[in-house]
Amino acid sequence: MAMNMDKVVMIVDEKFCFPEETLLTVRKTSVFFPGDGFIVYDPQGVLLFRFDSYGPDSKPKDELVLMDSSGKCLLTLLRKKPSLYQRWEGYRGDKADHQNSIFSVSRSSIIGRSRLMIEVQGDVSEEYQIEGSFPRRCCTVYKTCVENASRKLPVARIKRKVDPSTCVMLGKDVFLLCLEPGFDSAFAMGLVLILDQMYGDDAKQAGPTLEDSS
Repeated sequence: MAMNMDKVVMIVDEKFCFPEETLLTVRKTSVFFPGDGFIVYDPQGVLLFRFDSYGPDSKPKDELVLMDSSGKCLLTLLRKKPSLYQRWEGYRGDKADHQNSIFSVSRSSIIGRSRLMIEVQGDVSEEYQIEGSFPRRCCTVYKTCVENASRKLPVARIKRKVDPSTCVMLGKDVFLLCLEPGFDSAFAMGLVLILDQMYGDDAKQAGPTLEDSS
């Protein structure tokens, strides 16, 4: 079931809400060091987003900046400390003093499984959750119904990419970000950056992995 464009709520920027289902190609970069950033291409192969970390330090970072193709800051992501559930907050553009966040992400653990909960602030509050395994590049973002938590609408998926010319699955450094019509792609890529910091590429690392998507 696709999202109704009439009900889309812009989270980062309306120009990144596409009217049709869109497949973005996400690639980990190695400009200076292996896996030091991300670049994102639209279906025509045009650069859409980028994230640069400029360093070999693999330790978790406390501030992430998502940029457009020209280097303009679209989204600032800050890790909140101390935080038992690895809470992150997102801010539109370069964060200014006393600026309110536009969304927050935190891990909600249940015995036997774990998921990420996302709260969007603004004129219309919304809630999302992420289920699946980011290290395996297999997870789904769902929009949840506030009145009925069991009702979930898939709005974005992360999955492995297959080379169309050889039908060979590519490595985990290249994957697809699949968006339903109207879902903010800048917001979705911000979630990818947070997932990468929380779970990385190693499914055996300390801390829970998101439950498998159905």
